[in-house]
Amino acid sequence: MNENQETFTELAVNELPIVNREVDAIGMNCPLPILRTKKALADMQSGEILKIIATDAGAKHDFPAFAKQTGNQLIATEIVNDTFVFYLKRR
Repeated sequence: MNENQETFTELAVNELPIVNREVDAIGMNCPLPILRTKKALADMQSGEILKIIATDAGAKHDFPAFAKQTGNQLIATEIVNDTFVFYLKRR
């Protein structure tokens, strides 16, 4: 892991899940990353994995709270430079 990468996950990088869909929220501010995520999850099946990429600093706190509130499982989170990457498993 290089000095610019910070990882908060129980999964090793080579264990990251196979992604079924991706939301690119780079450059979007709150609440757009969450709104885009909600829309994407609505079109997904139970057990599928959604990858969200965001740059809004609030995302670090928003996505764990969103997962808890909606019952979707936040299975991994990575922070690389100023980009946040979240992996949500659809309930």
